[in-house]
Amino acid sequence: MRALTAGEIRGTWATVLTPFRDDDGLDLGRLEQELDVLLDARPQGVYTHGTAGEFFNQTEGEWDLVVAAVAERCTAAAVPFQLGASHPSPVIAVDRVRRARRWEPSAIQVVLPSWLPLNRSEIRDCLRMYAAAAEGIGLVLYNSPHSKNALGASSLAALCDDLPELVGVKTSDGDAAWYLAMRPVMERVSVFVPGHHLATGLSSGASGAYSNIACLSPAGAVEWGEKSIADPAWGIEVERDVTLFMAEGVGPLRDRGYSALTIDKALATAGGFFGEIGRVRSPYSTATSDEIARLRSAAYRLLPEFLHPRAA
Repeated sequence: MRALTAGEIRGTWATVLTPFRDDDGLDLGRLEQELDVLLDARPQGVYTHGTAGEFFNQTEGEWDLVVAAVAERCTAAAVPFQLGASHPSPVIAVDRVRRARRWEPSAIQVVLPSWLPLNRSEIRDCLRMYAAAAEGIGLVLYNSPHSKNALGASSLAALCDDLPELVGVKTSDGDAAWYLAMRPVMERVSVFVPGHHLATGLSSGASGAYSNIACLSPAGAVEWGEKSIADPAWGIEVERDVTLFMAEGVGPLRDRGYSALTIDKALATAGGFFGEIGRVRSPYSTATSDEIARLRSAAYRLLPEFLHPRAA
């Protein structure tokens, strides 16, 4: 595939949820089935090894197997794909970037090291190491709110000055003041906001979402994003339903202490498109069947437009 520029990374991108068996082994057969569903939905792109891809809890051999399967399928289907080379260790992350580069992805996602916080110079130097390993493939920085270095608008703008290799940022969003502060960043790189805030993000200058809602319904999330561009008011109206679902359906899972990883995989099982894909690798927790049933009930009640008959 061709590497994408910042202006070309747009729309709804669907995450690859790394599937595990009950014995915690990697389930390559289910991965192929998942890719069938994702590619059939025709998102603007697919990406591996975000949080829900469990990049922090795999061997390097397993990472290679997932990357190979995704790269081969996306290349054959002419669907843009990003490879997540993230790892808490910068040494391992650099090696993942080098291996990702061989598959000629559309971009490579990275995170900053997570054991100790970095100063501004160290952040810049770390990303320059990743950029050198990428050899011309653009980097997308996953700016997680729970990172040791969760960066604000001014820091991200400074990185845009220092690193022309930076083509995108995946980040949490905020209120109108946040979007105003982020405008210099959004004018220079692709900025993706949380999937459940897609319509607000698109109407406020963001480029799209690496979508958690695509876990629930990949085709529904793609349709929402595309229609929101043509009719922003309609998109915002749908977002109100999504917000209500996140409060009533997802909120109880958060209250029980589940992470975003467990919730995204619970969404995928509740939506019904991927089958039983909710298993989270130990030691992290998997939502129970009763919790997923309640989540599914909330989705059918509050977001029927996202759930097509094949999910029944």
